[in-house]
Amino acid sequence: MKVELRKIDKRFGKVHANQSISLEIPSGTIQGILGENGAGKSTLMKILSGFYHADSGEILLDGKPVVISSPSNAIQHGVGMLHQDPLDFPPMRVIDNLIIGYDGGLFPNRRAIAREINELQRQFGFQIDLDDYVDMLTVGERQQLEILRLLWLGAKVLILDEPTTGISASQKEKLFETLRTLAAQGKTIIFVSHKLEDVEDLCHRAAVLRSGKLIGNVEPPYDTDLLVEMMFGKVVTLAERENCSRPDTCLCLENVAIEDHRLRLANIHLTVNKGEVIGLAGMEGSGQSQFLRVCAGLMRPVRGRILANGRNLTGRPYADFLKAGISYVPAARLEEGLIPGLTLTEHFILTGEQNGMVIDRNKALAVTQERIQHFSIRGTPASTIESLSGGNQQRALLALQRSGLDVLLLEHPTRGLDIESAIWIWKQLKERCKGGTSIIFISADLEEILHYSDRILVFFGGKISQPLDASETTLEQLGQLIGGKGFLADTVQEG
Repeated sequence: MKVELRKIDKRFGKVHANQSISLEIPSGTIQGILGENGAGKSTLMKILSGFYHADSGEILLDGKPVVISSPSNAIQHGVGMLHQDPLDFPPMRVIDNLIIGYDGGLFPNRRAIAREINELQRQFGFQIDLDDYVDMLTVGERQQLEILRLLWLGAKVLILDEPTTGISASQKEKLFETLRTLAAQGKTIIFVSHKLEDVEDLCHRAAVLRSGKLIGNVEPPYDTDLLVEMMFGKVVTLAERENCSRPDTCLCLENVAIEDHRLRLANIHLTVNKGEVIGLAGMEGSGQSQFLRVCAGLMRPVRGRILANGRNLTGRPYADFLKAGISYVPAARLEEGLIPGLTLTEHFILTGEQNGMVIDRNKALAVTQERIQHFSIRGTPASTIESLSGGNQQRALLALQRSGLDVLLLEHPTRGLDIESAIWIWKQLKERCKGGTSIIFISADLEEILHYSDRILVFFGGKISQPLDASETTLEQLGQLIGGKGFLADTVQEG
């Protein structure tokens, strides 16, 4: 299906999100949409998929003008969108998630629907059990579920908003294989991203947005430096490696064992030094998330002790870990980290220290304005958290972390952030390290792990590697360990 956007314009108050954008995407094309955070990428795609209405402009599908009034109406026109945060119901079964919203009467034929979905799965090599609960799926599997749903509903245009954020290299490879197959079948794929390497690897062409304007449309062979300059208006470079580790211990795991319905990790012995950065690498579902949650007090170990500055916190709730200076930043921003419906100011009130029974609104407003400016959040104190772009939600989540923490636990800290924003965030995190804060983080970006970590733990098949010196580890070595090659240890055992 050919897609044409003509002079699309959209404002949110004083913010001019899309400024007269015109773009033509032929059928069977994988079209990349590049841009910094807040460039207007998601807004443009939400207009095409019916979540927003343009203030002015026109949408044409196969040459015919259409008015897309809602997401369900978009599907009727053959347009479906896969969002950064999966729009599913984790407590429900896969098959029930597929049936929700299906126009098949009060009693849809579940057996027939299952056959149709499984036939689609066979086409793309997916292996999702339709009777599983969604909260048992990995992020990559939830993406596959959404792709299946959209195809089953008849989507001919698939919009994917930052789809490689938080998934492993193997899951990304599978996703790209699927998208290439769909394009070969004549489907139109719109791939929204800030990751240059993904767009260069996958897309037939790339449109670059900056500050709500279309800067240009580029075709291969791509020039990375040119794309960066188009996105930011300048050249962006990584900072030098910096080790802020001190000899003092702030967190210690003694003979810890972790177990849930998926896996078991045993015999974990690890000491974390003040100011140290430890990166957790591995395919999704290998235990990194469970490890981080145990360190935060969100999940109890089945054996062993967790000590923070010598204090035994084993079995204590997250509130006690937080009082001890350990804070956790989840990957699921709107599900676990932020509260939809509340403004930025209300978020800072909730996470700030209150004196007395009455909230000082003027003080809260001043703090919010200072954090917005310091963290370059594109929003106002009155902005609801869900109205912000994914990258700005991530900035807000990091801005909520109080100063003086001993340990900061992060799941995908630069998720949804463009290159310049990611560099800036790590500059702020490294400043915390200089003050003695230790950081343990998960990332699917191996280059991020290698560049910012002091030590690395690799997770594979219920095993954890010996700590690796990041400065002496190559990208190839890390990739082989993640794939299980050369894996020598099944415990983290120091000393």
